[in-house]
Amino acid sequence: MKHDQAAILRQKMQTFNQPYNSKTIAVLSGKDGVGKSNITVNFSLALIESGKKVLVVDMDIGMGNSDILLGLQVEKTMIDMFEDNLSLFEIIQTGPRNLDYIAAASGLSSIFSMKDHHKQLFFNQYGQVIGLYDYVIFDMGAGVTRDAMSFVLASDECFIVTTPEPTAITDAYSMIKHILHYNHTIPIQVIMNRSQSGNKGWKLLERFTKVVDQFLHVQIGALGVLPYDKTVNQAVINQTPFFVEKERSTISKAMRKMAGDYLKTQNNRQDFTSSSFLQKLKQIVKER
Repeated sequence: MKHDQAAILRQKMQTFNQPYNSKTIAVLSGKDGVGKSNITVNFSLALIESGKKVLVVDMDIGMGNSDILLGLQVEKTMIDMFEDNLSLFEIIQTGPRNLDYIAAASGLSSIFSMKDHHKQLFFNQYGQVIGLYDYVIFDMGAGVTRDAMSFVLASDECFIVTTPEPTAITDAYSMIKHILHYNHTIPIQVIMNRSQSGNKGWKLLERFTKVVDQFLHVQIGALGVLPYDKTVNQAVINQTPFFVEKERSTISKAMRKMAGDYLKTQNNRQDFTSSSFLQKLKQIVKER
């Protein structure tokens, strides 16, 4: 089955006359437990519903649960690619609605300590695969390590997930400050999750962006507000994304609107090329 899937991916690559201008997005949070992975998975599914091709890479080393949310059993990780000399095609798994997924394990975060031929293998393989997708989304760990932060800085854009709890807000602010310390121009957007009220959620989110502007001197985007919804808990228990579990639930509708609003801002994509992420990452590796 896995070999069949790899063959299908290779065939897709061969049939594309022009590769996609893939955009890379790093999804982060200041602390665990704010729903970052759930948002990554379901936002990706909402993009797919709008006709986009998406690859999710689980970078939450040791704590990753995107595979569980997708109802998948991890068969191969990035480590297997290096140890068994596999192609990246062979470690991609396909979940609901044709959402492609890679379990990175420690393979990506430790790229800086790899041997040169392993680094080159990753760059070559990633370069072949990225053209298959409109969006490659990295589900980063909370409080990312220095090495993992390099993937954030190489990405085209960052999403920060938070909730109305004061500790989550404070940690989100600290994460943004940390990112801006290394790159003051990277686009950042914030998602307010588990809001009890849409109006209150938007007011809190707008107030947060103003605080960032005032004290960190950078304008960030307010991507969206997602409501607290019991559908999420039931979907996690069923190991099915809530966007699939209950398409007409309050949170699914909110996610669909958020993804739609986001795509409306993405009409002009000339600034992004399939190689931009790799070029930036290679430069970071070279400077380390």
